[in-house]
Amino acid sequence: MSEKSLEKNEIFDSYFKNLSDRERAVFEGGISLGALFHQFVGTPVSEKTKRSLEIAMSESLKNQPFIEDVSVSIVGEIEDGKYVSLTGEMFNVSLTVKTEENRALLRLKYIKELDYPLMYVEKI
Repeated sequence: MSEKSLEKNEIFDSYFKNLSDRERAVFEGGISLGALFHQFVGTPVSEKTKRSLEIAMSESLKNQPFIEDVSVSIVGEIEDGKYVSLTGEMFNVSLTVKTEENRALLRLKYIKELDYPLMYVEKI
């Protein structure tokens, strides 16, 4: 199958026939953000490698069905010559999902007031 061909595959679609197009956009975005978070938490990162990790995270999400655009920023200063393990507090992700009828913007970012890295729908 060619890249992104799953988006137009009848067998693939048959597993989601109980979802509206809007629900599908939210589902695809939520699954992608959850996968990104759990795949990369704990990854060693330094100031020197931060940008390459942001790019790798972004590009990996673009392989998922319906993902139109991704922006990943790793937040926080890392002392020169040292590295830290990536934590939920360091994620700032914007993800645009485009289904047939909807475009959804989902976010993953640390909310200080909640003391929690929150995944949420910003706009549909």
